[in-house]
Amino acid sequence: QVTLVETGGGLAQTGGSLRLSCEASGGTFENYGMGWFRQAPGKEREFVATISWTGSSTLYGDSVKGRFTISRDNAKNTMYLQMNSLKPEDTGVYYCAAEAGVLLTTFPGNFEYWGPGTQVTVSS
Repeated sequence: QVTLVETGGGLAQTGGSLRLSCEASGGTFENYGMGWFRQAPGKEREFVATISWTGSSTLYGDSVKGRFTISRDNAKNTMYLQMNSLKPEDTGVYYCAAEAGVLLTTFPGNFEYWGPGTQVTVSS
């Protein structure tokens, strides 16, 4: 059983930056691919980024490419999401998730474990 906890959310201005962290416990962190998703009020959960076990492979959603960077530190059991050039449409609850598959995936249903989420609000 893997437990995930996100931190680092908050309020930012348009064009600003935030860094989210996701700390894992209860499992072997380097055995899991990790991902970030977000959900705005009234909208479906949206794929943001995913990273492989080793950190050597990443995928990004079209809306965040070139602005967000996903990374991980297996020694610290932690994944990160550096968010730059923030826009109001980036507002939402951000969730980290873990999946034991071999291939990178963007589908939420493939992720077995989820954190409770952290709120990100970008003001215009």
